[in-house]
Amino acid sequence: MRHRVAGRKLSRHTQHRAWMFRNMLVSLLQHERIRTTLAKGKELRSWADRMITLGKKGTLHARRQAFAWLRDKGAVKKLFDEIAPRLKNREGGYTRIYKMGWRQGDGAPLSLVELATFSHPEEKKKSTVTKAKEVLGKVAPKKKEKEEKKERKEEEKGKEKRKAKPKEKEKKEKKVKKEEKGAPKEKKEKPKKKSSEKSK
Repeated sequence: MRHRVAGRKLSRHTQHRAWMFRNMLVSLLQHERIRTTLAKGKELRSWADRMITLGKKGTLHARRQAFAWLRDKGAVKKLFDEIAPRLKNREGGYTRIYKMGWRQGDGAPLSLVELATFSHPEEKKKSTVTKAKEVLGKVAPKKKEKEEKKERKEEEKGKEKRKAKPKEKEKKEKKVKKEEKGAPKEKKEKPKKKSSEKSK
């Protein structure tokens, strides 16, 4: 008789079982929900509750105990900083299990294990116009894309030419100004020569 025998062996030796639940716990803390078999899910609940209890203590010693089991700094940080504060008003029952039917192949009963505070991230609702544009973008043929690219290139070339023309005009204007500046100097020099001739 197996009276008062706790835990499931799950056809694994002790070390293999510990490694498996460590990996499952890290995944549960990172993603806040995982899909597994019903037996593993029910067994995982007790491990998850222990870790969350350590997280609620929040002491350095509790953090070290959690790391000794999880061996993952990111999971421990999330447990103590994000998950435990959300569950501080709960006294147990930190996880919930949904039955998901049977696995195709071996017929094993499946379950979804998630944290009690799990909530789906809110997606921004897209307007019908943006949805229609996305669909049209996927359906549109590649020829149109090529034509659009050609038009863009032509527009860019036109812009470059327009930018180049003002620069040429500026250069011509500078040359004309230099010539104008040079001409008055020559006129000033000529009268000086005349004055020198008169003095003779």
